[in-house]
Amino acid sequence: MDTRQSLVNELRSHGRFDVLIVGGGATGLGTAVEAASRGLSTVLVERQDFCHATSSRSTKLVHGGVRYLEQGDVLLVREALCERGRLLHNAPGVCSRLPLIVPVYGSWQKLYYAAGLKIYDFMAGRLSLGRTRLLSAEEVKSRIPTVDSRRLQGGILFYDGQFDDARLGIMLVRKAREMGALPVNYIELTRLMETGGRISGAQVRDTLSRDEFTIEADVLVNAAGTGADEIRRMADRQVRRRMVLSRGSHVVLSADWLGGGTALLVPKTDDGRVLFAIPWCGRTLAGTTEVPVEENDEEPVASNQEIDFILSHLNRYLSRKTRREDVLSVFAGLRPLVRRGNPRGRRTAALSRSHVIEVLRGNVVSIMGGKWTTYRKMSEDTVDRVIAIGGFKARPSATSDLRLEGSGKEEISPCGIHGRFSSDRQSLDDADSAGPDRLLHPALPYTKAEIAWAARHEWAWNLEDVLARRTRCLFLDAKASMEAAPEAARVMAEALGRDSSWQNRQVEQYRALARKYLPG
Repeated sequence: MDTRQSLVNELRSHGRFDVLIVGGGATGLGTAVEAASRGLSTVLVERQDFCHATSSRSTKLVHGGVRYLEQGDVLLVREALCERGRLLHNAPGVCSRLPLIVPVYGSWQKLYYAAGLKIYDFMAGRLSLGRTRLLSAEEVKSRIPTVDSRRLQGGILFYDGQFDDARLGIMLVRKAREMGALPVNYIELTRLMETGGRISGAQVRDTLSRDEFTIEADVLVNAAGTGADEIRRMADRQVRRRMVLSRGSHVVLSADWLGGGTALLVPKTDDGRVLFAIPWCGRTLAGTTEVPVEENDEEPVASNQEIDFILSHLNRYLSRKTRREDVLSVFAGLRPLVRRGNPRGRRTAALSRSHVIEVLRGNVVSIMGGKWTTYRKMSEDTVDRVIAIGGFKARPSATSDLRLEGSGKEEISPCGIHGRFSSDRQSLDDADSAGPDRLLHPALPYTKAEIAWAARHEWAWNLEDVLARRTRCLFLDAKASMEAAPEAARVMAEALGRDSSWQNRQVEQYRALARKYLPG
């Protein structure tokens, strides 16, 4: 396995690339896999860690978008349902089928929602994950024991997918590298270089060593997500802002708030959205909100109003009432929505989640919008444009059936140890036979061996990388992750050859971050 430093060394000694991708989230990583698999020499740089921002803070659903169907965005739903089926087939190690129930408390609701979900199921065609059907009140109660059964008339059962977003991101990093690409984290773009009126590459800075160097490339892909406008303005100072940012927040509760393996979908919240409560990694994850924001905050924090909004809606549907002190973790992410025309007066919830490709200066390709479920199609469309612009001779796309590293034939729980590291199952099993103290923390489903593995083999460079993204400790239980931080830092320091002062700094920095994930 390459170390990060070996990748940096290879990057600095490499000649000109066909394509330089800026942004190491879902879209950038997918584009790196797509480009490299089609024979293009490819480099990807990310100024933070892979999937540091939006791409690790989703609702953990691989879905077509039930509410987009109600909004009439049929093409987006159809595309997303196709991509959902492909993703579950290509990455069963981190993606799995999830049953969901819409509880109904009136006859008209049952007819209305059942009709919509039947259409949703029909649109998936041969990639359907299961047949939508009506349930009695007793059947709903048996699947979700905590549902409020007063006046409950039944429910509609349907299926979508769920996944571990940050783990899928690491699988894409590994697949991109396997295909010949150079994906490197903690490399910041500082300025674009110009030759003969065209962008010829970029000057970058290694944020760990502070070294600066240049990367030459024929085409630049801007896959910076919520930061896409920054790159667009580097290419052309006259362009108007196109990104519209929206904060989505989630709360995490213990598993017994649902009491089973079936998710709950609240069909209409007070702001017109749907709200999910899903079983994930031995917890209950509930969200999301939709709050317009102006600034691109790299560490967004959920407001007290958002937390109360989620809890109050849960309490309308669950017999056990949720309080703020029951929340184990709160996390928020920014959605990179795209301005189309003049959207004044439109709520961000009404903006389309479909993607947009824009070309500036002849060879700066910006891919904007979209969502995790459709990342592969976004990547394919982007590389098609790159090939046309660069005049490259490239192979046709083959990623629709490309099995990602770590995917076996069986369907595995997204948060099981073999799901997280199935491609290295034997190696991790051998390292994980450390006896009764193998767990990092009694309240968290991760082992010390996994911490060491992430540091040695998955380009994790600090404690946040390991506790937030290589494992999901921060998201599952912020307080427990703070308690686990000293031991995780010790294991990580041993793997990376760091001293005690490094450990102390890492623990202090991590705990300051984790406090933002506490409900307050």
